[in-house]
Amino acid sequence: MKGLRNMLLSGHLGCGRWLLPVLGTGLLVLAMQQSAVAQVPASTQVVRLAKLEIYPNQVEGYKAALREGVETAMRVEPGVLTLYAVQEKANPTRFTLLEIYASPAAYQGHIQTPHFLKYKTGTKDMVKSLELIDTVPLVPGMRIK
Repeated sequence: MKGLRNMLLSGHLGCGRWLLPVLGTGLLVLAMQQSAVAQVPASTQVVRLAKLEIYPNQVEGYKAALREGVETAMRVEPGVLTLYAVQEKANPTRFTLLEIYASPAAYQGHIQTPHFLKYKTGTKDMVKSLELIDTVPLVPGMRIK
């Protein structure tokens, strides 16, 4: 993915130096992570669903903490391939998070980072229930576009 960054900065994509600052580094991070998902063998990945129920009076605070934690992890941890969170429309106290890590070591490293520990301690009294479900991908090479 370093090649894409270099092409963007050098103007080889016909965009010149303005594209990266205009679009921001978020696009570049997303492109790098999508490429990383395709390069990591599915057999080494940790793929998990986290199903949470949040106390009704804590939903907005939880969403803010989750957003901060997810954005930080995706930006700074190369072993975190996907963190995709959704909130149920019919029951807005329920959240599901798809987590994909490059390896068990990447997962273990993730749960020891300062941003994850901040999320865990900051949300512990917001979470009514948490279920972690380890999964096996049915189409291993598939990724979120």
